[in-house]
Amino acid sequence: MERRTIGAGALAVGAVGLGCMPMSWAYSGSRQRGDESVRAVHRALDVGSTLLDTADMYGPFTNELLLGRVLKERRSEAFVSTKVGLLVGEQHIVANGRPGYVKRACDASLRRLQTDVIDLYQLHRADPEVPVEETWGAMADLVRAGKVRALGLCAVGARGGRRSGAGLHDTTLRQLQRVQQVFPVAAVEAELSVWSPEALQALLPWCEARGVGFLAAMPLGNGFLTGTLTPGEGFEPDDLRARHPRFTAEMMAANQPIVAGLRRIAHRHGDDITPAQVALAWVLTRGRHVIALPGTKQERWAAQNAAAAGLRLTEEDLAEVSRLPGAQGSWD
Repeated sequence: MERRTIGAGALAVGAVGLGCMPMSWAYSGSRQRGDESVRAVHRALDVGSTLLDTADMYGPFTNELLLGRVLKERRSEAFVSTKVGLLVGEQHIVANGRPGYVKRACDASLRRLQTDVIDLYQLHRADPEVPVEETWGAMADLVRAGKVRALGLCAVGARGGRRSGAGLHDTTLRQLQRVQQVFPVAAVEAELSVWSPEALQALLPWCEARGVGFLAAMPLGNGFLTGTLTPGEGFEPDDLRARHPRFTAEMMAANQPIVAGLRRIAHRHGDDITPAQVALAWVLTRGRHVIALPGTKQERWAAQNAAAAGLRLTEEDLAEVSRLPGAQGSWD
């Protein structure tokens, strides 16, 4: 697989990584099976998807434990990214950016992942009660201690970014400006896909201008852009899409022209090419510093996603994507 670099440290990873969240969190709990997920991680490494993206809150904790089962055998083949800063309660999620907590959380993640170093340690969310510089300073101490190789920041979600008429990523850009004064940012993780291209406006150019890697989260639109979801079939109660405005039967039906366009492009490249692969290939054309992070818990999808790194879209393809209708329905 094509290799791309993250940050000034030139940390090399496969252009398509593996988002591990669906294995333990946010999607269809009845379909989460540890052994199947472990096989998916092994398959991803086999086909060059070396960046494994997780977080201590996924599960919570169980996602890191699952990855640890693979890393115990194949640590040298993987680039491990995990996150800190969010605590999960029974009915709520809260931020914790206190320096002492960050350092304890890192040690706990290292134990669960069965490794002595984390390649990329990301701040999941800034704590409004703690200056972000203090949290970032504690994370920088972990780099100096040899427990972490590089630091990253996850973008604030749509709700936080749109308050008071702000641009979608204004809050994240302000945080990046502040933490960059403390210790270099190696990567930013934010949503980017055919139906959610907002990061192209300001966040992606900020990263490109500074040699910062961009980790494209949800590049398949939470599964919608795969073309495998049927409007109206519903989701399990614990699935985040069950409460998502874009995943009502009405909005899924209204957005089918986007999938149809991806399918037309796929057919031009061969019967074995899928809309999902076209969506991922489009993300990879957004810049040499962009790494796609599709999430899955199945071997076959991990392999199919990785193959998208070899799909070369033509100018005609890219023009057709640009003409696709914008997504209908709120993303908040």
